[in-house]
Amino acid sequence: MTSTDVPSPQAWVEHAIWWHVYALGAVGAPVREPDTDPEPHRLRRLLPWLDHVVALGANGLLLGPVFASSTHGYDTTDHGRVDPRLGTEEDLDALLAAARERGIRVLMDGVFHHVGAEHPLVAQVLAEGRDGPRASWLAVDWDAPGGPRTADFEGHRALVKLNHDEPAVADLVAHVMTHWLDRGIDGWRLDAAYAVPPAFWARVLPRVRERHPGAWVVGEVIHGDYAAVVRESGMDSVTQYPLWKATWSSLRDRNFFELDWALQRHAELLEELLPQTFVGNHDVTRIATQVGADAAVLALVVLMTVGGVPSVYYGDELGWTGLKEEREGGDDAIRPALPEAPPDPSAPGQDVLHAHQALIALRRQHPWLVHARTRADELTNERYRYTATSPDGTHRLQVELDVTDRPRAVVRDGGLVVWAFG
Repeated sequence: MTSTDVPSPQAWVEHAIWWHVYALGAVGAPVREPDTDPEPHRLRRLLPWLDHVVALGANGLLLGPVFASSTHGYDTTDHGRVDPRLGTEEDLDALLAAARERGIRVLMDGVFHHVGAEHPLVAQVLAEGRDGPRASWLAVDWDAPGGPRTADFEGHRALVKLNHDEPAVADLVAHVMTHWLDRGIDGWRLDAAYAVPPAFWARVLPRVRERHPGAWVVGEVIHGDYAAVVRESGMDSVTQYPLWKATWSSLRDRNFFELDWALQRHAELLEELLPQTFVGNHDVTRIATQVGADAAVLALVVLMTVGGVPSVYYGDELGWTGLKEEREGGDDAIRPALPEAPPDPSAPGQDVLHAHQALIALRRQHPWLVHARTRADELTNERYRYTATSPDGTHRLQVELDVTDRPRAVVRDGGLVVWAFG
C-alpha cells in the first residue's frame, strides 16, 4: 500500500448520513420559561429514537447544543456541563453509549463565537475592569457611552462575543472540544463559524487533532469562499447553504436553472472538500412548508443523489411542516418536541418516511455518491434530468425531476428504474 492509498483519519465520514436534532426542542425542554421539573432527565427521551435513526438508514446523530445555557442553547453559561433542562452527565453518557451500541456516530454543536450574557466570565470581566487578568477574553468597548459595552452576535445583546485574538480563548476552546471528544463524541459542528476568523480555528484545531485525529469538524458557513475558509481554518467541511437555497427555490419557483447553476458550483467545491448538505435544519423554514409535501420528496432526491455528507432534520422524514419567523419564539415551529416513540413504518400515511428510507438505501447501495458530480442532460424551468457520476466515471445514476403538472421523480441505473415517485 502506498501513502496515497492510506485512508484519512476522517474516512468514516464518507459513509455518514446524519439525523439532525435540536435537542432542547426535541425533548420538550422549556426554552423561555422556568423549568418546573426538578429532575427532568429529558435527554433520555431521545433513546427510543435511536432505533428510528437506524431504521431510517442513517448512522449519525447531529446533536444540537447540550451545554448549560440560559434559553435556546446558543447562549452558553457553562461549556463543561450538560444543560440541567436536558438532564445530567449520566443522561448524556447513556445517550452516547446507546448510540455507540447501534453504530451511530455523534456530532456535537459547539458554540464558540460567543457566550451567553449570563456566563460567569462576562460578569467577571466587567467587574475586574479593563486592566483585569481576563479583560482581553471578551470583545469590550471600555469607553462606550454609559459604561463598558460588550460586543454581541448580530445585534443579540444576550450573546457576548469572545475575543478570538486572545490566546487564552483559543486555549479554552481547544480544551472544551478535546474534553467532549474524550467523552466519546466523534466531531463538532462549529456554530457561527463564518463569524470567527479562520486563523482562530487554524490555531485551535491542530491541538484538538493531536489527541483525536479522526474527529470530523464542519463549520456553519452561510456565504463566502467555502474552499478558502476550509483551507485557512483547517476545518474538514462547511454547510452547503447555496445548494440548500437553490434546491427549495427551484422547486417553489419552478426554475430548475437555479438548481443546475448551484450544482455546477457544487461540483467545483467537491474538488476541494466534502460539504455538509441538507434541505432542512434548526434555523430555516421546513422544506415541506417551503415547497409542499410532494416537492419536498424531490428535494430529498437531490440531497441523496449529489456529492457531500447529507443530514436529515428531525421530523422532515415524517413530513412535518414549520415556518420560521423573525420574532421572539419564531423558531418554535421548526423546533418542536418529538412524540414519545417513533411511528410504526407499517402504519398508514408513512409515505414520506418510506421515501426517506428508500432514497437513503439507494445512497447506501451506491456509496460513490458521496463524491458524485452531476451533469445536466435536459434542462427547462419545470423539468430537469441530470446524471450523477463517480469521479472515475465508472458509476452513474440518471435522475429525472419534473414539476410540470405535479412533482414527479425517477432514478435510473443503466436505464433501469430503481426508484420512482409521483
